[in-house]
Amino acid sequence: MGHHQVLIIGGGTAGIMVASQLRKADSKIDIGIIEPAETHYYQPAWTLVGANTFKMSETARSMKSLIPSGVKWIKEYADTFDPDNNAVTTQNGDTYTYDVLVVAPGIKIDPSLVPGLTEVMDKGVVCSNYTDPEHTWEVLKNFKGGTALFTQPTTPFKCGGAPQKIMYLADEAFRKQGVRSKTTVAYAMGGDVMFAVPKISKSLMTVVDRKDIQVGFGHQLVEVDGENQIAWYTKAPHYSIHNDKKIEMIEDGDRVGIKYDMLHLAPPQSAPDFIRNSPLVTAEGWLSVDIHTLQHTKYSNIFGLGDSAQLPTAKTGAAIRKQVPVVVANVQQIAQNQGISSKKYDGYSSCPLVTGYGKMILAEFDYDKKFTPDPKLKQMLITDSSKEHWRLWILKKYMLPYLYWNKMMKGVQV
Repeated sequence: MGHHQVLIIGGGTAGIMVASQLRKADSKIDIGIIEPAETHYYQPAWTLVGANTFKMSETARSMKSLIPSGVKWIKEYADTFDPDNNAVTTQNGDTYTYDVLVVAPGIKIDPSLVPGLTEVMDKGVVCSNYTDPEHTWEVLKNFKGGTALFTQPTTPFKCGGAPQKIMYLADEAFRKQGVRSKTTVAYAMGGDVMFAVPKISKSLMTVVDRKDIQVGFGHQLVEVDGENQIAWYTKAPHYSIHNDKKIEMIEDGDRVGIKYDMLHLAPPQSAPDFIRNSPLVTAEGWLSVDIHTLQHTKYSNIFGLGDSAQLPTAKTGAAIRKQVPVVVANVQQIAQNQGISSKKYDGYSSCPLVTGYGKMILAEFDYDKKFTPDPKLKQMLITDSSKEHWRLWILKKYMLPYLYWNKMMKGVQV
């Protein structure tokens, strides 16, 4: 049992950044953080782990080392909310009360949403950088040719670019290994464009054409048949195939099956169960917050951010970097009964789209899906981040992890 001025749920990117920035802004504020995990991962590097150009061990730090000093770590699972009484109860049955609550538990990976996926996930030739990037590399390294299928779910999922980044790296790994000539690389996705930002989509189509990759639009993943190695899709109205390589496809009523020799996928994802079953969510089961102030739509002393919040932008750490200062400013004012601050979140998000070893595009955009490059990139001598550049790869592989551990996690605004 305990009472905190500010209670934070989640020790991921969002939770730790909020705790660190609040602590920096006010050394006396009483903060508690509910987080059961011993380890905190820098997940953006998992794409690189899957392509054998980053060590998995270097993406992990102990949770203890990241929770700011003076912040109380409640090492438990949050379970139920009682917002009318400003209380949260954990799975252990302990109740914690708060003046202000910040909800940032992240997203749940849920393979069970696609029939057949649970049985094959992270085994044999089925891999995912979202869950076991080291297994991804095993699969890529041992691939001898055939159809290499890369796909994604119909649910929202974190890091919109991740399902295709590993494909571009795999294409190059297959070339180095001498098996690319015996391989068809295929990408199957639900949408009708490679990326929601037109300028970025155009660049990615150039990459796809250069690498000779088949792209299927309007493919909605509905089942994985592991025994026969077939991924089943229903066809959306905008179903089409670009760079048709005539791979083996099975028509079955309104479904189409793609036979794969290896499969990489982003698994289906949802908000964690304790969030979905709470009084804090939208009809779709995500945290219901104002998209600009991040204040809960019903409870004025609750804020939500990060991957479990219903915000019409991509779920990325870059989005969180811009959400945190808004939440921190608002939390401070609400804690002093002053209403919320004038700070607003404009929907900024960015997806570092790795297009090969040593190559990257940086997609930066806001709620209007407008391309909005960060002026700081000009200092790196990058004039157009929508085009592939080796300096952006340096940013992804070296600079961002450094900034993450040494600045963002420590409450320094970058």
